[in-house]
Amino acid sequence: MTYCEVCKTGEREVNQDSVLSLERGGDYCFVVADGLGAHGKGEEASRIVTEVFAREFEKSPVSNSEFLAGAFEAAQATILQTQQNAAEMKTTAVVLSVIGGKYSWGHVGDSRLYYFRKAKLKGQTADHSVPQMLVYSGEIKPHEIRNHPDRNKLLKAMGDDRVGQLYELSKEKKLSKKEAFLLCTDGFWEYITDDEITQSLKASENADQWLTAMLNIVESTGKDKEMDNYSAIAIMR
Repeated sequence: MTYCEVCKTGEREVNQDSVLSLERGGDYCFVVADGLGAHGKGEEASRIVTEVFAREFEKSPVSNSEFLAGAFEAAQATILQTQQNAAEMKTTAVVLSVIGGKYSWGHVGDSRLYYFRKAKLKGQTADHSVPQMLVYSGEIKPHEIRNHPDRNKLLKAMGDDRVGQLYELSKEKKLSKKEAFLLCTDGFWEYITDDEITQSLKASENADQWLTAMLNIVESTGKDKEMDNYSAIAIMR
């Protein structure tokens, strides 16, 4: 398995994104988080998520479901404890874990995971956002989310104090050959189409080549457009 990550500030003053790539004895944990909130609070929230997932991963969990559920709950609790009077401290999170030759992912907000098998897009996470609801209702097409005026209006984020489960988890699957994953923030996926992501994968032999190809597209498309922070982790097997 090869993997490569990037975390860039774009044209903003502060980078509120955080990324994490960990490997331990053939198991892996990948996290991308996009902080929300002024005065550095978003940056702190995304950092808390990566720190908590790193800590929980070091406890050698025996299954993906145990690890993901426990880490999401622990991260949420830590952010709520840290908030105090800073209610604007929130963050998205998308996580891929590979434990014991099996994998699962989980997410909150609009940071995404794309899943490929034999260089074909097999699925992706659904944003917890207003435009995603419009897709479900048939009012817009999925590709129209990228330029929708309400694209940044989230329905769920880590740090919300509402009752109930915020995160969404995938089913566990056995890891096989020729699988690939992309985890990224909205500042990344808004400047590259699904087809461009797929074609970049087909032309790449490893994760570094894949991410480099995608970055060229993202940075070219986003030039002079007041780019937000943009972060991604590319994983290939």
